Amino acid sequence: MTEGIIYILINEAMPGYVKIGKTTTSVEQRMRELDVTGVPLPFECFYAAKVEYMDLVERKLHDAFGDHRVRPRREFFQVDPERIQSALEIAGGEDVTPRQDVVEDADDLAALNKARERRGNFNFKMVEVPIGAELSFSRDHNIKCYVIDNKKVEFEGEANSLSKAARILLHREGYTWNQVNGPIYLEYEGEALSERRLRMEGE
Repeated sequence: MTEGIIYILINEAMPGYVKIGKTTTSVEQRMRELDVTGVPLPFECFYAAKVEYMDLVERKLHDAFGDHRVRPRREFFQVDPERIQSALEIAGGEDVTPRQDVVEDADDLAALNKARERRGNFNFKMVEVPIGAELSFSRDHNIKCYVIDNKKVEFEGEANSLSKAARILLHREGYTWNQVNGPIYLEYEGEALSERRLRMEGE
């Protein structure tokens, strides 16, 4: 039995791709190791859990999402990270997701926030979500918001962008991110808006 951490990483420079990996040290250390010159932006940890059978859990996740694997012998998958988190949570373990960005300096953070803002150029027309549609927070489906125009939702009685609504909810969970890619965290008819966008662009 090898206890360790299974992590799910995303990167604004690689939209739609998710890295599933493992480490026996810390998620933060592993993210810094992966932040090499060949990667334009730092990775973000979508979810991480400390589990008892690290090698087995990682292998099972790789098998489960094998049809979404980008290349053999690479840990990158083209799939909604929320789906991987749901599968990982079945294995139990302790949530060890970093609640703040893991960056080397202020320049890295500025670059990351700029990329998040750019990816936020999302509208409901591009994914065929109608005005009045109900959206749910991917981490608690009891939390709802409603589409009020092509770019905004009504959330807790106020008009907000998707990113702001998602940021408010994530801050309540202890995250300190200043910019959030809202479509990753909000779902329409059981599908993350980010995944819906990738699917429809692929079609």
